Amino acid sequence: MNAVNPKKLLNSKWTAISPQNKEKHFIITEVEFDEFQTLYHCVIEAVMSKRSFTLQWRELRDANKWTSGWK
Repeated sequence: MNAVNPKKLLNSKWTAISPQNKEKHFIITEVEFDEFQTLYHCVIEAVMSKRSFTLQWRELRDANKWTSGWK
């Protein structure tokens, strides 16, 4: 399990364990907090294709899908 600090998630870098569409490296470009300052989702962008999508931030904790940093 990856350690993820919601407060430091913005602009963090991630590597997909099983790349799809030749997209391996990603960066968190946007985080959204609710009225209680609880992070509920983030926007992640592929570095090469610039394709972005919404992701539940807790999915980044799954070491079978994501690893912190660019590897």
